[in-house]
Amino acid sequence: MLHIESDEVKNHILDGNFGLEKESLRILKDGTLSHTLHPFPDDEHIVKDFCENQTEINTSVHTSAKEAIEELEFHNRRIYERLKGLPEREYLWPFSNPPYIEKESDIPVAVFGGIEVSKTAYREYLSAKYGRYKMTFSGIHVNYSFSEELLKADFKLQTGMDYQEYKNRFYLMLAQKMAAYGWVLVAVTAASPILDSSFVEKGICDGDVFTGMASVRCGEMGYWNEFAPIFDYHDISSYADSIQKYVDMRLLKAASELYYPIRLKPAGENTLESLRKTGVNHIELRMFDLNPLVDAGVEEKDVIFAQLLMVWLASTPNQPFSEKDQIQAVQNFKNAARYDLKTVNILSPDGKTYSVAHAALKVIDMMKAFFDEIGLNVNEVLQFEYEKFMDAENRYAWKIRKQFGNGFVKKALELVKERQGK
Repeated sequence: MLHIESDEVKNHILDGNFGLEKESLRILKDGTLSHTLHPFPDDEHIVKDFCENQTEINTSVHTSAKEAIEELEFHNRRIYERLKGLPEREYLWPFSNPPYIEKESDIPVAVFGGIEVSKTAYREYLSAKYGRYKMTFSGIHVNYSFSEELLKADFKLQTGMDYQEYKNRFYLMLAQKMAAYGWVLVAVTAASPILDSSFVEKGICDGDVFTGMASVRCGEMGYWNEFAPIFDYHDISSYADSIQKYVDMRLLKAASELYYPIRLKPAGENTLESLRKTGVNHIELRMFDLNPLVDAGVEEKDVIFAQLLMVWLASTPNQPFSEKDQIQAVQNFKNAARYDLKTVNILSPDGKTYSVAHAALKVIDMMKAFFDEIGLNVNEVLQFEYEKFMDAENRYAWKIRKQFGNGFVKKALELVKERQGK
């Protein structure tokens, strides 16, 4: 845990680096999916993800959430302008759940050539295993690293290890704690309560489906493997080995197939070999829904809240995290994706059961006490999240269901054309 009693550590406690990834589908004016090739073939910041019509924005690394979101908005505008100029007008779909899917061929697997041809084969494998429909879910990934100044200040207070070993252990413990508490980020960012009927009944478009979820992609129907993974957090080699074993057992094609809300990533090429050799560079949070209520697709306060949650957890004592706890953590994430958080429970790390709403309020109260004690005023962000659990109508999913229900895709298209131009 961080030595928060140290003035040097405390002075750098909110110093960190942010990078954002944003997935979105390209659509036509009638709400169906585009069939054109990815329109940014040579752009390192705008790539394609699972399918040819799913764009992914990758920002540079920034020292504030605000700057990362500003770059995200910049790339959004670039995409809007390019899509306006296509022979048939296209738009960027701002919701995590897809619009109309008339047939499976509306979801063409992304095509890669040359040295990247294996990426297409990998996507074909995913298509066969999970189905293409599920792969149309889109979201935001938040990548965060604590500043080197902070970590080196804390490292000076450690004994018996070198800096990279310290850094690896720091992020391993953080990943463990985020597995225990990261469900709260699902609860505060859930924004996908409505599906079009074509997602659940092939070719039947323009009917609203409400499954009882606030975030379909984070719930039972979303991005999960067929097993609850058990990680070995003892050291970085053990952690990588605990992922590799699922590949060796043929439960996964590759480590990238591990659909878990939290990932530890190395600098450069994202492989287990790189993770073992060069160590952890940053942590990736994969549970944010696209938020159509803001132009960027993600609210700045939510990104800052994620940072504050990690700072708080990094400053708390390490706790046991058994295999049973890890299995329960997966269920906690899924429960937090529900629509009514007063009717579904979380089994907290203290072994007690609370409703998700009550458990979230307890977490935010503990965070507030921590930041008050060290003299940092972050109450605006904490209160913003607190109010989502005091009154469910402050949650994005509730607002979206009210605004876009009874004609989800048609109402959403009005927003799309207003924001991106006719």
